[in-house]
Amino acid sequence: MDIYLIRHTRVATEAGICYGRSDVPMAATYPQDEAAVRARLAPVLAAPHRAWASPLTRCRQLAEALVPGPVQLDDRLMEYDFGRWELQPWDALPAPELNPWMADFVQVPAPGGETFQQLQTRAVDFFQEALVGEEPLLLFSHSAVIRSLLCHCMGLPLAHAFRIDVDYGSISKVRHRHGHFSVAYTNA
Repeated sequence: MDIYLIRHTRVATEAGICYGRSDVPMAATYPQDEAAVRARLAPVLAAPHRAWASPLTRCRQLAEALVPGPVQLDDRLMEYDFGRWELQPWDALPAPELNPWMADFVQVPAPGGETFQQLQTRAVDFFQEALVGEEPLLLFSHSAVIRSLLCHCMGLPLAHAFRIDVDYGSISKVRHRHGHFSVAYTNA
């Protein structure tokens, strides 16, 4: 089974703003960004496939615009929950809260949010349920979710997740064969 991990396109937030679970609007460049993703996914979209998306608008909108059939929504594909930090400038976050998280974001939660390990656990739980059949699987999600799934597939520690680039509108392809994963490409 081929699995396509598709990150949403650019959003209309100021640089340096912490957003995860917040439902932020799409950037003014959305029509062009959508067209670029559509062109890269055209061969996959033309064949039978299954599609899932985070329910946040930035993923759901892209998925529903591109996928000719139904798109299933699943909360486990939602972005990292930054809790009280949501929509705050990163440089305004209190150092006593930020520093422990920066030192170990895998195990330390954002205040009122989740750990990166919790994010990966829910994403992998979804992933394992979705790995049925042979039709390609399209997952429209967010950078942290995609990074966590790539770490899972490659057997990498979560602490290395942010060494993987996952740009807006990027596509990463994973193959699942006989219970094993191989990564065909990332960040295309």
